[in-house]
Amino acid sequence: MFGVPRLVIAAPSSGSGKTTVATGLMAAFAGRGLAVSPHKAGPDYIDPGYHALATGRPGRNLDAYLCGPELVAPLFAHGAAGCDLAIVEGVMGLYDGAAGRGELASTAQVAKLLRAPVVLVVDASSQSRSVAALVHGFASFDPQVRLGGVILNKVGSDRHEAMLREALEEAGTPVLGVLRRAPQVSAPSRHLGLVPVAERRADAVASVAALAEQVRAGCDLEALLALARSAPALDCAVWSPELALAEADARGRAAAPADGLAPAPGAGRPVVAVAGGAAFTFSYAEHAELLTAAGAEVVPFDPLRDEQLPERTAGLVIGGGFPEVYAPELSANEPLRKAVADFAAAGGPIAAECAGLLYLARSLDGKPMCAVLDADARMSERLTLGYREAVAVSDSSLAAAGTRLRGHEFHRTVVDPGAGEAPAWGFTHPERRVEGFVRQGVHASYLHTHWAAEPSVARRFTGAAAARP
Repeated sequence: MFGVPRLVIAAPSSGSGKTTVATGLMAAFAGRGLAVSPHKAGPDYIDPGYHALATGRPGRNLDAYLCGPELVAPLFAHGAAGCDLAIVEGVMGLYDGAAGRGELASTAQVAKLLRAPVVLVVDASSQSRSVAALVHGFASFDPQVRLGGVILNKVGSDRHEAMLREALEEAGTPVLGVLRRAPQVSAPSRHLGLVPVAERRADAVASVAALAEQVRAGCDLEALLALARSAPALDCAVWSPELALAEADARGRAAAPADGLAPAPGAGRPVVAVAGGAAFTFSYAEHAELLTAAGAEVVPFDPLRDEQLPERTAGLVIGGGFPEVYAPELSANEPLRKAVADFAAAGGPIAAECAGLLYLARSLDGKPMCAVLDADARMSERLTLGYREAVAVSDSSLAAAGTRLRGHEFHRTVVDPGAGEAPAWGFTHPERRVEGFVRQGVHASYLHTHWAAEPSVARRFTGAAAARP
């Protein structure tokens, strides 16, 4: 039984202020000395960066589409172990999930799986008594979702606040906080999310501090903490990378170079270099944990600053981010571009997702990149966004052909051609097409995946790195 106090911060729609409230609450409670575990429903990488800044702990995602509903509670318990409080920021509107899949991957589903009370953040800037009808609808739509109270955001005046409180009192919904309009706590946005912390760290620190102060002044922290403590204990296993790998091995899915096994005792741990820094900020915390559990020594590096790969690099992971923002700087680091190209030419295993795909291309917006792939990348007017169901088309260092995974695309770039002679993935839903590149040890694709859903990919990749001479 796992009984950490917990809250889910939801909203009627995107743009209501979930990130403002969730991050402010995390920072405010952490400022009181509580160990706060931060979580984000859905696939988003950016909000967890602000959560980590607020709490000093890794921001972790809970995605019932990518990982399956059965892993939501175990992954939550893994992240929240030893904490005094857990706060989960929702995604989109409370009941919005994967298109055409009912409640799947919605904030409501996550709240039910965690048996967590929900706090609804309502943008009250253009309404008064109607707020009661809105909240009543959300509270009654699914009786299994426990709406514990409301935080009113963007309230204009004392008079406006009084009208809102009167309406919600009639509806029997507790008001747990009131936040006024405060431009100083806003963060700049790009595409459909905030600018990552790594790109504006000093300003982000100041923004999080301002959020904490705004929440302390406007929210009833004691009532919110009491609501969190009312959550019943969860009857679930606690996810661990070691157990997940053992279960994958037992299923027989880990066949890979070097038999897919971790390095033998005394053989040393293969170094898997993981790209980071401002250009490559997208990664799930469980990936590094799985690689470590599989026997790798995970070493971060920054392609904007480091001119060589880490010493003894035997595998290379280049995740997502916004390399288009830093294309000139990435291109100017010729020594590292050459090192990556040489590593690939020698058959070194590389797992590249989205931003990593762009970095391995010949060029990005006309700027030379690593030229590992016979493809060129450019910015586009079209935003590609959504969940995908995929099957590995080609054997690679990451996945055996036939491996099925769910993933997520999120990019405003185009790679030409979109797939190599040996594609990485075949998408089966919502559209049928092939995508990405497999070449020697390289697996490069736009698709973001969560390895907790199929830990054998971490075992396979570590095995490929361990097999390097």
